[in-house]
Amino acid sequence: MPEYKAPLRDMQFVLQEVFDCETHYRKLGFEDVDADTMNAIYEEAAKFVEEVVAPLNRIGDEQGCQWNDGEVTTPDGFKEAYEQYKEAGWPTLAQSEAFGGQGLPHSLQQPISEMISAANHSWSMYPGLSHGAMATLEAHGTDAQKARFLPALVEGRWTGTMCLTEPHCGTDLGLLRTKAEVNDDGSYRLNGSKIFISAGDHDLAENIVHIVLARIPGSPAGTKGISLFIVPKVNVSEEGALEERNGVHCASIEHKMGIKGSATCVLNFDDARGYLVGEVNRGLNCMFTFMNSARLGVALEGVAASEAAFQGSLTYARERLQMRALSGAKNPDGAADPIIVHPDVRRMLLTQKAFAEGGRAMSADLSLLIDTTHKSQDADERARAEAKLALLTPIAKAFLTETGMESTSHGVQVYGGHGFISEWGMEQLMRDTKISCLYEGTTGIQALDLLARKVLGSQGELLKGFMQEMGSFLGQCNADEQLAPRAAVIGQYLEELQSLTATIGKLAAANPEEIGAASVDYLMFAGYVTLGYYWLRMMATAQEKLAGGSGDTDFYTAKLQTGAFYFDRVLPRAKSHSACIQNGGDSMMAIAAEHFAF
Repeated sequence: MPEYKAPLRDMQFVLQEVFDCETHYRKLGFEDVDADTMNAIYEEAAKFVEEVVAPLNRIGDEQGCQWNDGEVTTPDGFKEAYEQYKEAGWPTLAQSEAFGGQGLPHSLQQPISEMISAANHSWSMYPGLSHGAMATLEAHGTDAQKARFLPALVEGRWTGTMCLTEPHCGTDLGLLRTKAEVNDDGSYRLNGSKIFISAGDHDLAENIVHIVLARIPGSPAGTKGISLFIVPKVNVSEEGALEERNGVHCASIEHKMGIKGSATCVLNFDDARGYLVGEVNRGLNCMFTFMNSARLGVALEGVAASEAAFQGSLTYARERLQMRALSGAKNPDGAADPIIVHPDVRRMLLTQKAFAEGGRAMSADLSLLIDTTHKSQDADERARAEAKLALLTPIAKAFLTETGMESTSHGVQVYGGHGFISEWGMEQLMRDTKISCLYEGTTGIQALDLLARKVLGSQGELLKGFMQEMGSFLGQCNADEQLAPRAAVIGQYLEELQSLTATIGKLAAANPEEIGAASVDYLMFAGYVTLGYYWLRMMATAQEKLAGGSGDTDFYTAKLQTGAFYFDRVLPRAKSHSACIQNGGDSMMAIAAEHFAF
């Protein structure tokens, strides 16, 4: 089983060197958050994750969760690990001081979330969704609701969930049937069923706060008639004390492909007491706070999967002896050379490394943008951050999970036959990672969001803003003879992205199906180019450090070499997506549905 080690040096590089987070923090009023503080926090987090959370990963897969008479029991050690997590104050780190949090920036939490997900995807699900629940309540709840629910959520005594999907509707939330009827005291009673509820029931916390979409009788049909409710597993007094059990029950848990240590629940709401969040029939607008938080969290899962796959593959490739290098023996005293000398193994390792480190940079930038939306006093700066987040959220969620899945596939391949065997951990990692491509909106849904809503829907304005940012950085790189050729490549791809956008717009004017036909290729094209931009930023920083005589020469040199691999061997994949878009969707839609045959 691979032994996870937190990539602290790379996390420091991205946040502190590439993005100069200390200046960013001072600008937003976090004067006490410096590199020493960050490093101390991350070292402690790494110790907890490596020693407590990571060893439970295989146990969770082998035991899974158990459902008995409506109650869920988590695998051995999960509850004890969560207690340590809570007692150490990790849930409070980036939460508001007004509700018992430490008030640190959101971006400071990001590397810790990555560590936990990479070490144990299943366990990470229990505290992970609480972040979205807290963000939703803080943004849209009343003062009384915040006082009632947030302190225990912040402390980690309670956890949160998101309840959207129903047996007959997934992405199409306009079809949901869960009903909410008002009580005499202004609360609501909810009736209906929700499925695929991650961490919907468990034994880690004393209460679970469900954030639930439901329809009030008489509301308009479709998404315009959806409202949002707080529905606790155990009822809570106005003072925040636990009362009697609410009418929320786990009817079953799913038997599934991966993340078996995470309870994926069917929840029945039977006259469950709930409380309206925000305005009637504006629930989906409020829920987007949760969904966008969750989407960025899932994007980070993709980065974590790439990192975990790379670590496991690298260890094995250094130790496994197989054949001789084509250029001559590299381990003359052994029976064969370690497989890391073979070009194809290096191709897979460098692909994993490029996705993990590039994805980490993309995710870090997005987390810093969230800081800005929360704390900046400059309205224009907040608006720019929100626009960039709107554009890049679907790219990050879909592209980083697809590349995370690819990285786990390479992990199995590097191990060869051993990768298919459970004891080595690679097949579990691959099974666990697939869900990240599905929940919080599949890759296809994210692609439609990007192309139809964010790009075409804004008349290109969201894309224009980010392209201006990239263009400005490319201009800086053009003055450097080593970076200029790479910058020119990105510039060419940006021109092609503009051309593709215009092409799709013209095709869609004649046939709206062209948007759906082009969307995933468009997102993947944009993803490869965006990751290339972040790799160029990292390469510029690494080159600057080397030119300035900084230590850690091997680290910076490897960064430049990995970036070169990305530009030479990965970024060109974007061309195939461009070709598919330009070929149009006629062949995709030509066969009538009734003519598909087995």
